[in-house]
Amino acid sequence: MIRKLEDFLTNWKHESDSTLNILNTLTDESLKQKVYEEGRTLGQLAWHLVTTIDEMIGKTGLQFTATPHDATQPETAKEMAVAYKESSDAMVRAIKEQWTDETLLEEKDMYGQTWTVANILHVLAFHQTHHRGQMTVLMRQAGLVVPGMYGPSKEEWLAFSGEAPE
Repeated sequence: MIRKLEDFLTNWKHESDSTLNILNTLTDESLKQKVYEEGRTLGQLAWHLVTTIDEMIGKTGLQFTATPHDATQPETAKEMAVAYKESSDAMVRAIKEQWTDETLLEEKDMYGQTWTVANILHVLAFHQTHHRGQMTVLMRQAGLVVPGMYGPSKEEWLAFSGEAPE
């Protein structure tokens, strides 16, 4: 639960670093990977994470410049990683400058419902985690090494101890 801005900012630091590690691991070729014909591609999921910062946090009234939620997906993985970092950093700076702990209790219209700012931040973080999980499956299918997020990945574990747990 987010009770203070610092709660979110501490959590977001880990979550955004994990997302950036994923984005920095993508290759341009991997962006087309998908599980099934109608499914989202790895590139579409990555771009969705970039543009969701503006889409969700923009509804709170926070004033910051992020990649617009309706921006066209770029061609390269590098462009997506840069856009994510810039949007995330801009959001964090604006939160530190414009909000107080009391802001977390403010209620905002979110998709036809009333959510507190704290809940919006909570959902933003979990939404990102959800899609990162989808992305790691696609990354494995594309032959990429998945970086660890909440502990070492298989490859990181092997490098550390010589064998991965079953």
